[in-house]
Amino acid sequence: MSDGAGGAGESGIAGELRRTIVSRLSQWYGLDPAEIDDDRPFAELGITSRDAIALTADLRALTSVQLPATLLWEAPTLGRLLSVVEAAVGVGETAGLPAPTPRSAPAQPPGGASSAVAVVGIGCRLPGGITSPAAFWELLSAGGNAVGTLPEGRWAPFLPDGVPPEGINRHGAFLSDVAGFDAEFFGISPHEATLMDPQQRLLLEVARESLDHAAIPAPGLAGTRTGVFVGISGNEYAQLTTADLDAVDAWTPPGVALSIAANRLSYALDLRGPSLALDTACSSSLVAVQHAVRSLVSGETDTALAGGVNLLLSPALTLAFQRAGALAPDGRCKTFDAAADGMVRGEGCAVVVLKRLADAERDGNRVLAVIRSTAVNSDGRSNGLLAPNPEAQRALLEQAHAGAGSELDYVEAHGTGTALGDPIEAHALGAVLGQGREPDQPLLIGSAKTNVGHLEAAAGITGLVKTVLALHHDELPPHLNFGTPNPLIDFDALGLRVVDSPEPWPRYSGRATAGVSAFGFGGTNAHVVLEEYRPALRKAPMPG
Repeated sequence: MSDGAGGAGESGIAGELRRTIVSRLSQWYGLDPAEIDDDRPFAELGITSRDAIALTADLRALTSVQLPATLLWEAPTLGRLLSVVEAAVGVGETAGLPAPTPRSAPAQPPGGASSAVAVVGIGCRLPGGITSPAAFWELLSAGGNAVGTLPEGRWAPFLPDGVPPEGINRHGAFLSDVAGFDAEFFGISPHEATLMDPQQRLLLEVARESLDHAAIPAPGLAGTRTGVFVGISGNEYAQLTTADLDAVDAWTPPGVALSIAANRLSYALDLRGPSLALDTACSSSLVAVQHAVRSLVSGETDTALAGGVNLLLSPALTLAFQRAGALAPDGRCKTFDAAADGMVRGEGCAVVVLKRLADAERDGNRVLAVIRSTAVNSDGRSNGLLAPNPEAQRALLEQAHAGAGSELDYVEAHGTGTALGDPIEAHALGAVLGQGREPDQPLLIGSAKTNVGHLEAAAGITGLVKTVLALHHDELPPHLNFGTPNPLIDFDALGLRVVDSPEPWPRYSGRATAGVSAFGFGGTNAHVVLEEYRPALRKAPMPG
């Protein structure tokens, strides 16, 4: 391991590169060159996104090589950066993405009939008054925007005088009612219901609606190996129910425990399969889908309810994200656009009913789409705890698609709408899924966040539901707020195109296929591969 000072023996371009990098970091942050270790992430040295781009520009000028603006996310340490830039200089051409590290084959390769899982039902409560899959599809296909402003009184219980802080961002994709709940229907007393996190109430109702949509009678699942897998990360309601210690009672803990969000549903319906609440931040609900799929494929579960829920009950996180510069001031998520300047927060709940495809066909269920494979990984030690890792995103896509990505039609991107997050995701998609394509068959991309905001713990399942509906309706709905492409993304070179107007599903391979991505801000990444359902052709019986 060497440090900034220890590289004095290097000569030529390597020494010049090291001296330039160490000089800039020392000048900007007052660092001793000895602190700039080859293996220490730049984020730990305090480098900002703006300075990372400026340093990349300095290296471009020094080497005369067209280095990508996302270079310091591709190579997050001094040692890695030197290696990548030296390699680019050596071949004398535009620096491409670092070659992916060879990896073992995925544990669950796509395409096997035994691993196919059917989506047979959907329930959803989403911004814009959406209370059904049909209403969600109507919003999507019409290019609707469900982002509004803070409902009157929403944050009042969390504020001493009931008035939100001056200047706080009031944009968001909100539900019209987060308090209403049919407690009697679920056999829950009024007192217990009052102490229940509204996320639990919402999940109970939406899960029941998903079973109704699947035409599966809920009472018939009692005592069966039906699993519940829920993505949930917010526990703001606990601040209210535990604020007055004199009012705390036996119903307080189950009312706010994240685990109970799944367990209460299993209890209410008497379901005997796994019952898990998962928190991986913004990838929580897609990770929940991955666990549900694995449970079905292994035979542990026969039917699964998988989904996520998110409510914005307190102003605290909105204020924190605003101060971090993560929120779009105009309340528009402008994913992949040159004007991308942050996300807009959203709330809602969605649940899908899953069964093994063979079982769904046997039972005569309506199959909306088929899940062919799933993958989950972590960023590991990236350029900071909250920074995305391009290599991990590429590895995730490689694992999920196992070399079959060149014929993929569409990816529902994570796509939060940030100036650097979007290019990092686009470059990963291009490197793994966009290469080797015919010019008239680009990988199509879009994001539901432009319609309904970023639903955080429920974001992944919202993207999945959008994609299932698009497959079912044989149409790709428009991606909004896309006027001028982000200049840091060469869409043509990457083999990508944003779906900015409605269009028929292209079926490059003859079968409609799609991927869905979700990334947690702590580094947990998830991807699901979907395809349209085509009933197996059955031979007619021989005439007697």
